[in-house]
Amino acid sequence: MLTIYGCKGCGSVVVEAACDLLGETYERREVEPWTPGPALDELRALNPLAQVPTVVLQDGTVFTESAAILLWLLERHPETTLAPPPGDPKRPAFLRWLVYFVSSIYPMYTVGDFPARWVKDEGAQKELKAATVQRTLDCWRAIEQGISPGTYLLGETMTILDVYAAMISRWRPGREKIREVAPRCIAAAERAETNPIVARVFTQFPSTTS
Repeated sequence: MLTIYGCKGCGSVVVEAACDLLGETYERREVEPWTPGPALDELRALNPLAQVPTVVLQDGTVFTESAAILLWLLERHPETTLAPPPGDPKRPAFLRWLVYFVSSIYPMYTVGDFPARWVKDEGAQKELKAATVQRTLDCWRAIEQGISPGTYLLGETMTILDVYAAMISRWRPGREKIREVAPRCIAAAERAETNPIVARVFTQFPSTTS
């Protein structure tokens, strides 16, 4: 059984959703990476950067980086429709946008949520946070321009990309702002949330998505 160190409403949600969709069993351990205490100490012992998700495999292997975790989970279930299989014409787009989410959009929260980690001047902190919002919107615009029209991001079948989009679009600057530049992306994300399993996992989030 897997052990997932996660935080309500954080980046661990997509990994938990993937596990539930794939039928993987896991133990969830709640830890807020910004709150000192025994839970954070336990997480730091596994991952010195105190990142969530951090996953511990059954053999004790520590696994980090959400894209890597998701790809590993998907490889364990070659029958799944949550990702196009190797050789599928949609596979390159799947890999492209999965890595794009974690390398281009996700870091904007690492920086923007804690601007004091990067610059000391309060005015510079405000500018930095505003810049991350603009960059986030630019990234969503690029996805919108790069996908083909369909019910979901890759067409008519929900993939883990749609679940990732549903998670990350709930963060700053919020759904409605993102919808202005990426309406099809948000429509796909909201369709993914109608899946009963996804919906159950996403109850971790606050009620507002704006």
